[in-house]
Amino acid sequence: MPEKPTLDGLEQVWVARWDAEGIYRFDRSKPREQIYSIDTPPPTVSGALHVGHVFSYTHTDIMARYQRMIGKSVFYPIGWDDNGLPTERRVQNVYGVRCDPSMPYDPDFVPPEKPGKREVSISRRNFVELCHKLTAVDEQAFEEVWRRVGLSVDWSLLYTTISDESRAVSQRAFLRNLARGEAYLSEAPTLWDVSFRTAVAQAELEDREWPGAFHRISFYGEKGPVWVETTRPELIPACVALVAHPDDERYQELFGTSVLTPLFGVEVPVLAHRLAEPDKGSGIAMICTFGDITDVTWWRELHLPTRPVIGWDGRLLPEPPEGVDGEPYKELAGKTVHSARERIVELLRESGDLDGDPTPVRRTVKFYERGDKPLEIVTTRQWYIRNGGRDEELRARLLARGGEPVWHPPHMRVRYDNWVEGLTGDWLISRQRFFGVPFPVWYPIDESG
Repeated sequence: MPEKPTLDGLEQVWVARWDAEGIYRFDRSKPREQIYSIDTPPPTVSGALHVGHVFSYTHTDIMARYQRMIGKSVFYPIGWDDNGLPTERRVQNVYGVRCDPSMPYDPDFVPPEKPGKREVSISRRNFVELCHKLTAVDEQAFEEVWRRVGLSVDWSLLYTTISDESRAVSQRAFLRNLARGEAYLSEAPTLWDVSFRTAVAQAELEDREWPGAFHRISFYGEKGPVWVETTRPELIPACVALVAHPDDERYQELFGTSVLTPLFGVEVPVLAHRLAEPDKGSGIAMICTFGDITDVTWWRELHLPTRPVIGWDGRLLPEPPEGVDGEPYKELAGKTVHSARERIVELLRESGDLDGDPTPVRRTVKFYERGDKPLEIVTTRQWYIRNGGRDEELRARLLARGGEPVWHPPHMRVRYDNWVEGLTGDWLISRQRFFGVPFPVWYPIDESG
């Protein structure tokens, strides 16, 4: 025994020995019944590993070690999820840059030593190069931590989600989906994060409490004012109809008639729909394109026109929608949603269309899980995969397949069923990003490019 026993350097000794002896290598020659396969979700390389990561991967490692001890050949790969939003945000923060595809490539570009408050605009190619540079550093740090912990993965199977191989696999899978009719392109209302300027899928949504206020606003009906209470008065120029519940006695005479919007004087129909809530506000609501997911449902099922007013940057578009008076709209054009709301409230108060003061309220709003501003809904062209969200037959097949495996613990089967049943639309797979897997498709352009 040494005079002063120490554990220093012990991990490096054993990591090297395990590697040399191939202790955790997967033996592909074993028959299927002797193989135990683990699908390892690759951790996102966008920061530092912490004890929570180690804790969750320890569970998997215990299973892998046990299966080896009973004689199984364990397929236990590891990979890094290194493309997309988290990496881009980290590159922006570390180097103080922002991607601007209109900028020319600078082969001699060097990021500032100390990033300032104002980000430097660089070309897409320069930005992607920085993404590769930073992920290489982060991935090395991640691997060192996992090796030191003693995670018993097969390091010879290491992969990354942005590698040439991963991109080829993803693109071939997409083309197969396209050939089978499972992938399709559609111009449709899309959940949109105005900070990241990208579409967001249902799986990435998060409900958060958000402060707001109900505004009691007058629409002009044939027999007098029709009062609507809304938290989003800035969307009045996007209004395409009013809606109430078909059993609400207060509005029976209004169904089938039209009213005029305040300030803009646009004629919109009054319609009935089961999703209208009689006990919410005045019981009658604006249908705008688009304020929330319910607006999308009403718009689709009631076959309504579209009057978009919010752009990809979260500001009101510079020009009004077709049929909307440009004179009052110019007061809102180019403003953020917050500023447009403040200005339209002033205009409504001046015109006498606002009844009393707004009533503060906290409401549940959809966020992108990594975002810090409420999502908007804008009309964009995106790629989707059919997942049963709009296809009852496909949904039934997915639920039936969910009954085939043995689930541990059993309640995870219920969670799977609830997930499939809760899908409200097909899986949106496209993102408006720079560092990711490009879609292997080309689009025709007109004479103006």
